Amino acid sequence: MSKTQDFTDGFTHNGTESINGEKLIYPAATRNQEPILQVLKRFIICDEENISDESPLFLEVSSGSGQHLYHFAPHFPGVRFQPTEYDKSLLGSITYYSQACPTKNIYAPIQLDICNDFKDYGLQENSIDYLYNANMIHITPYQCTLGLFKNAGCYLKPDALMIMYGPYCKDGIISPQSNIDFDAFLKSRDPSWGLRDINDLIKLAEENDLSLIDTIEMPANNKILIWKKNLNT
Repeated sequence: MSKTQDFTDGFTHNGTESINGEKLIYPAATRNQEPILQVLKRFIICDEENISDESPLFLEVSSGSGQHLYHFAPHFPGVRFQPTEYDKSLLGSITYYSQACPTKNIYAPIQLDICNDFKDYGLQENSIDYLYNANMIHITPYQCTLGLFKNAGCYLKPDALMIMYGPYCKDGIISPQSNIDFDAFLKSRDPSWGLRDINDLIKLAEENDLSLIDTIEMPANNKILIWKKNLNT
């Protein structure tokens, strides 16, 4: 059994509209998963064909339906993929996709609050090779952005990457008009939501031993931001 939800790209889920245990299909996730995968292929380094305890760990924060990792994982069979999600009602869909993955390198999802320290979920500092987050920080309070960067600074290995996808503004300017309208829509739903400024994120990154190393333009007026954990931390 599955349920399709049609949201604009950049707004992937709302827990009140999810059905516990169903396989969910977000058309936005279907549209953006292949362009994102092509970027991941540039940055994920792993030539192994099977996973082991020493395999690179790719942790996704806010997995939503679970579609992204299901699409990514078969292309990196030697990488361990760990989905996480705050919304308990989405865990059933994520579990479906995890179990259906042909390469069997997606772990069972963890219910995770990004505002909490990752140690609460059994993770060790300097243990994550890739931290991935798509379409979260503009539909959550800013405390979630703070938690994401704080945990990235502590739990990424030195020289490891955080990969973020979504819509952003820069220098206080939102463009094009569709993103201006989208930002207004988000704030009408919750005043604590809205597009985050890349300059503010850079400052936050510096406070957490991270550096922005690449900004990649994506379809639907989105971007991928690539952050690297400083090597000397």
